[in-house]
Amino acid sequence: MERILDSATLQASPRRRAFLRYLVEETLAGHADRLKGYSLERAVFGHDGTFGSQSESVVRFEARRLRRDLDSYYVDAGARDPVRITIPKGQYVPHFKWHQAPTEAPPSDNTEPDPRGGTVVGAIGAAPAADEAGGAGIAGRRRGVLAGLLAVVVLAAAGGLWLWLRSPSPSGAEPVRGPAVVVLPFETLSAGEDDRFLAAGVTQELITALMRFEGFRLYSVPASFGQDARADPVTLGRNLGVGYVVKGSVSSDAATVRVAAQFYDAQTGRVIWSETYDRARTAGALLGVRAELAASIAAVLGQPYGVVNSDMAARLSGGVEPNMASYTCVLKAYTYRRTFRDELRQPVLACLEAAVERDPDYAEPWALLGWLHLDAARFGFVPEAEVPRELSQALDFASRAVAIGPENVVALRALSAVQYHLGNFNESERIQRQALALNPNDPDTLAQLGWRLAVRGRWDEGLAYSERAIERTIDPLGWYYDMTTIHLYLEGRYREMLASAEHSAAGDPTGVSLLAIAHGALGNHAAAQEALATLAKQAPAFNRDPAAVFRRFQFLESISDAYMDGLRKAGWTEPSVSTVPHGK
Repeated sequence: MERILDSATLQASPRRRAFLRYLVEETLAGHADRLKGYSLERAVFGHDGTFGSQSESVVRFEARRLRRDLDSYYVDAGARDPVRITIPKGQYVPHFKWHQAPTEAPPSDNTEPDPRGGTVVGAIGAAPAADEAGGAGIAGRRRGVLAGLLAVVVLAAAGGLWLWLRSPSPSGAEPVRGPAVVVLPFETLSAGEDDRFLAAGVTQELITALMRFEGFRLYSVPASFGQDARADPVTLGRNLGVGYVVKGSVSSDAATVRVAAQFYDAQTGRVIWSETYDRARTAGALLGVRAELAASIAAVLGQPYGVVNSDMAARLSGGVEPNMASYTCVLKAYTYRRTFRDELRQPVLACLEAAVERDPDYAEPWALLGWLHLDAARFGFVPEAEVPRELSQALDFASRAVAIGPENVVALRALSAVQYHLGNFNESERIQRQALALNPNDPDTLAQLGWRLAVRGRWDEGLAYSERAIERTIDPLGWYYDMTTIHLYLEGRYREMLASAEHSAAGDPTGVSLLAIAHGALGNHAAAQEALATLAKQAPAFNRDPAAVFRRFQFLESISDAYMDGLRKAGWTEPSVSTVPHGK
């Protein structure tokens, strides 16, 4: 603990440093059972003991930030610390695990060679939940035998995928998922003092914004600013063990501020993405500019369908198969969710089921399992009699994800979606807004909230969220456009509807049906028939009874009726029984 607190790399406020000290010292003193929200609020944060929801949120918020401080510390300065301290999500009792055996430790049968030359030993630390509930102290448990052997998993993946998924991964540490990223200090290309201020501000804001996205491990602000702005990405990849490098620059003239950003593959030095942002230079606007640009860049890189996950998915599609690791399953699930095709859903479902069995404390596979079972119910992938069972499973899996990660945005979005489809609209909205507060830059969260508000008739607010989601996405998903397309149809703006429907059609079956409606409304009968044929081929269950799907999606009856009227005018007719695939 003292090693961490003495490190200049630890990006923690004095209050969070005191928080860490209190948690560790109380645990080592055998008082782990006292680490509850109300006691921490009084002992660490100096409140008057009146504990309510606002006080509780302060403790949880500081705990979440402290976890991120520790993650950043261990990804750089603390990568080789002999003992790793973590604070599991949903609790305040810290866990302690060996990174490597102390030099005086004798050889043991419970050891395994570390591929980097160290030794992996068993974990020590916080007691099981039952012990904590009973008030048993850590001091006694420290006298126990080191808990068994920690598995060393070597993934023989082409192209060094192990580096991308796990590096650096201190042996004996908690499983680390997702690529490590370093953001280099943005370079100033002009001489103005304001530009230097803006460059430093964009760098710091970008690191903070990226940390809000699940799956990234980022070097802390001090560690990033300790690097050379012009450092070679490949050298950084080799020396720091990072998978990706972000570089950028700031320049300006009398009227314009220009921020350029690049995203590099740290294994090859390849530029994966680059963009230039021009903003008007106005008096007093630099603070707003730096926050807005950092949020825009972070959203492009970090969103579920953004640059990083797209690059990882491309590597997998190129034949890299790291033993179906849990993170790989998450990436495959996001690929499925671009189109919601049932033939893609089935193998992803099996992958995620294996992931949660292998890695039960990883929230995202549980959340995505909830999504997939929800899709089975709402898209008609299963017979009507099985829909209640699929919804029940969806709720169970999404709830499990939130229990594991109460502040995991993916988990919260999944639970919000299930609650919506169960008809619990207020609860769904509350959970979705909680997810949005955790990451205001995430396009999926924005789009889902906008979709659900619009479909219940709150058009102005809902479409505003949809537009924000589209603006923040480099390759918006088709369903982001669905409610805009429907709204244009209801207003009789058919040509504008067609332009929007062409985007919608790249997504789920609803989008394809909207394309048919748009062509039908404009008298393009051949094009409408072509879209309907695509719908029948890609989504036979949806095509058989679109009205049932709309009911499951909780559309207002007036919207559903107008939609079905448009679909019939486009030429849709209910398929005969003989054309319905068996089992659907």
